[in-house]
Amino acid sequence: MQLGMIGLGRMGGNMTKRLEQGGHDVRTYDPGVDSTASTLAELRDQLDAPRAFWLMVPAGEITETTFQELLGLAAPGDAIVDGGNSNFRDSQRRHGEAAARGVHFVDVGVSGGVWGLEVGYCLMAGGDAEAVERLEPLFTTLAPDDGYAHVGPSGSGHFVKMVHNGIEYGLMQAYAEGFEVMRASEFELDLHEIAGIWRYGSVVRSWLLELLHAAFEQDGSELTGIRGYVEDSGEGRWTIAEAIAEDVPVPVITAALFARFASRQDESFAAKVNAALRNQFGGHAVRAVEQAKAQGADPRP
Repeated sequence: MQLGMIGLGRMGGNMTKRLEQGGHDVRTYDPGVDSTASTLAELRDQLDAPRAFWLMVPAGEITETTFQELLGLAAPGDAIVDGGNSNFRDSQRRHGEAAARGVHFVDVGVSGGVWGLEVGYCLMAGGDAEAVERLEPLFTTLAPDDGYAHVGPSGSGHFVKMVHNGIEYGLMQAYAEGFEVMRASEFELDLHEIAGIWRYGSVVRSWLLELLHAAFEQDGSELTGIRGYVEDSGEGRWTIAEAIAEDVPVPVITAALFARFASRQDESFAAKVNAALRNQFGGHAVRAVEQAKAQGADPRP
C-alpha cells in the first residue's frame, strides 16, 4: 500500500522502516531530515489518489498547523491518520472538519517506543469503519500479531491511548517507589540482579521491568548517569481530567503525576513550610541552610 509519512523522528522514522520492510511504498516529508518531498504539496503529488497521509509529529500546535495545511491540500476520498498523542477532543473536531471536505480522518494511538521497529507497535484506531478497513494493511504491518484493534468511533483511538499512558504512569511509579525502598534498606541489595530475576515467574514481571533491568545494566544500580527529573507529555493530566468529569476515582494515576511534578523541584517550598510550622507549634528542630551545606545537601530554595 502507498502512504505519505509526515514526521521522521524516533517513532515516525522507525515506523517508515517497518512499513517499507513489509512491502509498502512510503513517501516522506520532514523538513529536518532527508525526505522524498520538500513540501506537503510535493508529498501529495507523489501519491496516487485516493491518498493516505500519516501524521507522526508532536501533539499540539505542530499537529494542528500540519493538519490544517494538509487538509487544504487533500482531495475528497483521501485519508489522514494522526498517530501522535493528540487530545481525543481535538481528534473528534478534526474528524468533523475533514468529513466536511469529504476527507477521512483516523486517530491512532501508537505504543511501542524505540523498540517498535523490531517488535511492532500496539495500535488503537478510532474512526469510521470504511476508512479504518482501507488502512488496515498498514496497521497489520506495523503491529505484532493481535496488537491492533479498531476500538471505536472518532476520538476513541486517542482516548484509549490516553488511558493507556495514565496506567503507564502508575506502573512506573510503583516500580520507582519499590526500588527506592530496597535501595534505602539495611541490606546491600543488587538492584540490577533483583530486576533481572523478577522478569521470570514473578507476578510483577512486565516489559517495563525488562527495560528497568536494561537501564541498570547500562548505568549501574545507582543510575549515576540519569538525573531524577521526570517530564510528562500531557496524557496523565488528560486522564485525570476525564476521570474527574466522569466521577471516577483514579488515586494511583493522580499520585504518579504529582510525583513527576515533585521530581522537578530542587527543593520543595511546601516542605519548607511544613518544617517551619512544626518548629512553630511544637518547637521541633529545623535544619538550617548552613547545616544542610555542611552535611552535603542541596540548600537551594
